[in-house]
Amino acid sequence: MSELVANCPRCGSQKITFDVLHQNHFNIQSGWQYWFEVFCVCRHCRRATVFIVSQALAFDNIEYLHKISLSQVPGSLNRYVNVEGFISLKDIATSMPPEYLPEKITSAFKEGAVCMATNCYNAAATMFRLCIDLATRELLPAEGNDGLTPAIRHNLGQRLPWLFNHQKLPSGLKELSICIKEDGNDGAHAGTLKKEDAQDIEDFRFSPLLCG
Repeated sequence: MSELVANCPRCGSQKITFDVLHQNHFNIQSGWQYWFEVFCVCRHCRRATVFIVSQALAFDNIEYLHKISLSQVPGSLNRYVNVEGFISLKDIATSMPPEYLPEKITSAFKEGAVCMATNCYNAAATMFRLCIDLATRELLPAEGNDGLTPAIRHNLGQRLPWLFNHQKLPSGLKELSICIKEDGNDGAHAGTLKKEDAQDIEDFRFSPLLCG
């Protein structure tokens, strides 16, 4: 039976040895790096964890790993793979952001979607509000135009009215965008949002504000 040394997310033991029982190959990155899910049992607490591991850069004989299961590799599996993480609540299926979003907005949206999946509704609303904040900053013209002030540039509450008044955003988005801004504020400062509130905010992923 193969072994894997990693930190146990179940009992908190650091650099503890796990017994590797099963594997699932699920991805290839950069055309060569194989990624696996491995089902392991901690030797300290005897509880199971599914780790995500990737083929180590220093190990190029992937055919060896194909000939035998990872669970049958003699000795430590750490010689052949890197531990990238483990399966947890963050891996619950979540809403996908619209395509072709800037990376920083995509990142904020995904974080909000994970918060939704794990029932952290105030945190989800706050991240969706951040998406609006990031998207609308890109709509502002160069400094000195049409009465733009530092407060408008840096404060979403002041920026949204300016964008609607100067036809930088379609009027049909006004109610939706302002509701997201206000509910996001409530989530961040009051912590009063319920599941239904966060779901309403999540629906803005179909908004032209993000889809362009």
